[in-house]
Amino acid sequence: MVLDLLGSDLDLRAWVLSPTGRLIAGSKVAGPALPAETCARLAAEHLAATRTGRRGPHRIQLHGTTYSLFPVRSSGRSPQAARDVRETVLSGWLLAVEADAGDWPGERLDLLQGVTQLIAVERDRRDAARTVRRRLAQEVLELVQTGAAPAEIAARLRVAAPVLLPGLGAAPHWQVVVARVEWDGNEVEGGPVAQSLLEEVLVDPLATGPEPSDRIAVAHTGDEAIALVPLPAVTTEHDGSETGLLADALLQSVREPLSAGLNDDGRLTLGVSAAVHSAEGLRGALEEARHARRVAAARTGRVCAAGHQELASHVLLLPFVPDDVRRAFTARLLDPLTEYDRRHRAELIPTLEAFLDCDGSWTRCAIRLHLHVNTLRYRVGRIEQLTGRDLSRLEDKLDFFLALRMS
Repeated sequence: MVLDLLGSDLDLRAWVLSPTGRLIAGSKVAGPALPAETCARLAAEHLAATRTGRRGPHRIQLHGTTYSLFPVRSSGRSPQAARDVRETVLSGWLLAVEADAGDWPGERLDLLQGVTQLIAVERDRRDAARTVRRRLAQEVLELVQTGAAPAEIAARLRVAAPVLLPGLGAAPHWQVVVARVEWDGNEVEGGPVAQSLLEEVLVDPLATGPEPSDRIAVAHTGDEAIALVPLPAVTTEHDGSETGLLADALLQSVREPLSAGLNDDGRLTLGVSAAVHSAEGLRGALEEARHARRVAAARTGRVCAAGHQELASHVLLLPFVPDDVRRAFTARLLDPLTEYDRRHRAELIPTLEAFLDCDGSWTRCAIRLHLHVNTLRYRVGRIEQLTGRDLSRLEDKLDFFLALRMS
């Protein structure tokens, strides 16, 4: 491989990384694989440098070692072809070399640029191989969204299953993952970016090589990317709970690089459905994943995800309450307490939180707050007096609970 030539001819240790920090390949002389943390830091530095327009190669020092980072651009597309760097920043590979390229002669830099062009050919071949999977996902998605008969969807899934999960003896179960990349100003179409990114995020984190994601079929429509993920037809544990993709786990190792690539003007939000066992369940799974993504979008942060488990909670309702309604509701209930605490240092808000968390148990709440029960009763009485509410009533407890969650 070309990386081995770097090792044998130039004595350079080199690795190819994805934008999420996944190790795609390494030279034989590179020795053991780079730690996942190092890969993530290198990818984050590369994406941050690209977003800020710094000229490459980008250099970073980690644990006393200097790395030089070279972008791997598509061989079929010039850097000028993209209208905006945000269209490509989250989809390109990078070549990391254990060396400081800052003082390299021009001939050596030209040689490394030639290596990145050869790697780009391999990347383009991988992208071409994904075409079939993308088309299958698009066809299934169109059938689901247009309300096609389950038998028609099932027939298309039977065609897709051998391609996405070769060697599977039984019909797979399926999960749906919805992702959305949004940029400030909306001048960049997010769908293709989200599609490429979701294909990368869904790669098995233990897999290596340029084609570890053959199981993943991702389509895009508008600014939304939708993945159809097959699972082996054994999706229940002994306690009856479903297994499969978990929202938080998907983003755990890629949050740092992607946040750097999104910079201060982009967001990635992701929602994951429960597993479904037949074509009849796909439409519901798609809507479930979309609802979960909206819950993720209501959170703070550049990279957020939510799973189907969170849709069974009252918390689902909170993100969709208009901001002005949320502010008015919380102000009406909590501002008198906040102002009283400010003037008297009475800690009414912490007392209210603890009292609700203890299900209104005077004894447990007093123990938690290290208070005498009579002191606790005085504070609760003051809360009721200031707000005109009765904490013995379920409706008032629920109002306070929601106000605290929305504040």
